[in-house]
Amino acid sequence: MKAFLFPGQGSQFIGMGKELFESNKIAKNMFNQANEILGFDITKKMFYGHSDELKETKVTQPAIFIHSSIEYKIKNKKPNFVAGHSLGEFSALFANKCISFEDGLKLVAKRAEAMQMACEKQKSTMAAIIGLDDKTVELICKETEGIVVPANYNSNGQIVISGEVNSVKIACEELKKKGAKRALLLNVGGAFHSPLMKDAESLLKKAIDKTKFENPICPIYQNYSGEKYTDSEKIKENLISQLTSPVKWTQTMDNMIKENVTTIKEFGPGKVLQNLFRRTKKDINII
Repeated sequence: MKAFLFPGQGSQFIGMGKELFESNKIAKNMFNQANEILGFDITKKMFYGHSDELKETKVTQPAIFIHSSIEYKIKNKKPNFVAGHSLGEFSALFANKCISFEDGLKLVAKRAEAMQMACEKQKSTMAAIIGLDDKTVELICKETEGIVVPANYNSNGQIVISGEVNSVKIACEELKKKGAKRALLLNVGGAFHSPLMKDAESLLKKAIDKTKFENPICPIYQNYSGEKYTDSEKIKENLISQLTSPVKWTQTMDNMIKENVTTIKEFGPGKVLQNLFRRTKKDINII
């Protein structure tokens, strides 16, 4: 069984997609289409921009969706399953034909705009916790005053927490005392996948409710539960809930392995997801 994976925010780099643009006519047309849909030259920012600009949520998210979706379109092979990490779910839904490229990009742009607004409303951050079990991290977050929650279950022993700046810092110190090898604040714009994204959730819901979703050609494993789905209405619900809920990537990988997934391919910038998968299943075939 084969699964196609699509990365989320943090995998971006200057020059991403440039080789595709220059070497493939389909890619070039889709990049130009993306510029028209967004109303600005995002390809220029992707190929030649400044790294600080590319880190802005409103730029990063569309850029990664564009790169991942175009790379998949060129390969044009059918998977048995798809999955995306956070933002990557939208590229995964383009790959399994649940949404069109145009609708996916419009939704990602709206999601990014809504999340940027939520970030600016309240100062918040995230931190990577390495070397502790899930239950210990969950307990410390629960016991820490203020808002701080597990945000990304990336793999066994690797969790990202998210919340108010002071609460995240306090939780990091407590987690170090509990034996965390690292508790590192991340250079991000806000507390993604936390209750602080509630305003963004309502704005995204309005956009999703107006968008046509088709029944997919193959199941998608969604971040909200780590389970697979084919019903378009349930997929929409999970996309909305994802903004304030943790990314259950560890659970996604475990469930794919139980489903006898033996081969994976990651589309888009970076190789973060395939590396996480290899840590979980050393003999996974990466193509």
